Order: sequence, then C-alpha cells, then structure tokens
Amino acid sequence: MSFRIGSGVDFHQLTEGRELWIGGVKIPHHKGALGHSDADVLLHAICDALLGALSLGDIGLHFPNNDPAYKNIDSKLLLKKTIEMVRDKGYRIVNIDSTLCLQEPKIKPYVSAMQKVIADISGIQTSDVSVKATTTENMGFVGREEGLMAYATVLLERKA
Repeated sequence: MSFRIGSGVDFHQLTEGRELWIGGVKIPHHKGALGHSDADVLLHAICDALLGALSLGDIGLHFPNNDPAYKNIDSKLLLKKTIEMVRDKGYRIVNIDSTLCLQEPKIKPYVSAMQKVIADISGIQTSDVSVKATTTENMGFVGREEGLMAYATVLLERKA
C-alpha cells in the first residue's frame, strides 16, 4: 500500500499557573494546558495521527505519562521522535490537516508560526500544514474554558 491516512485527537484541561503551548508556539494566556509534558494538544493529536496511520499504537504507548523521562518534555521533541518512527517505516508525510477547539485565546495571530514549526519538524512545506480553529459557542468544557482539544488527520506516502 503506498498511502496511509491517520487521525488523532487530544484533550487537555486548562488551569492557572501553566504555560499554554499550542503547535509548538507559546501563546500568552492566563491559563495553560495541564499534562505530564508541556501538554501541547495540537502536537499530541498530530503524533497520534502519524502513529495511527501506520498502526503503531498511540502517543501514550510510546511516551507514557508515568515515565519521568517525559515529565515537562517539549512536545516538539515528541513530534520529532514520532516522525523518525514514520521514516523508519519507509513513509513520508504528504500533508497534515488539524482543527483546534478552544474558546479563548484566539489563535489566528499564531497560526503561521504553528505551521512553520510543524512543517520544519515534519520536513514538509508550510502550505502542507493546515491549522484551523473553532469555538464550541460557549458549550461544554471547551466553551466554559475548562479545557481544549485538537483533531489531526495526516496523509502518508511510502517513499519510492
């Protein structure tokens, strides 16, 4: 099979006293994501999509949240390690499509920086990385600003 598609999703609580990292970019906000790592919800969803495309399990299998080696780790490193696994299996990334669900902060000013970070790590063009965002119209845990979530879909191609 020459093409593989993967999808990923991730959720994190928002809390006071933590930095907010999304797509490898630090975003000024009065709340940050809670997690064992830096809790970058977007990069975690992309990792899961990449791993899922090749039936390699999920991010928790490869980077367990009870392993001290990953305590407060920069999720850009997790993405880099995940991409190494993809390449080791003989695949390359064609494109990444993602959606963030959060009420606040607005991320439009940071999207191009996120695309650049993800593209640089992935070895693809920024035009091959889509980062979109939506609110939940003040409904649910996202609407109450208790948490945020991200979805990602990737297309992989076997290297020639």
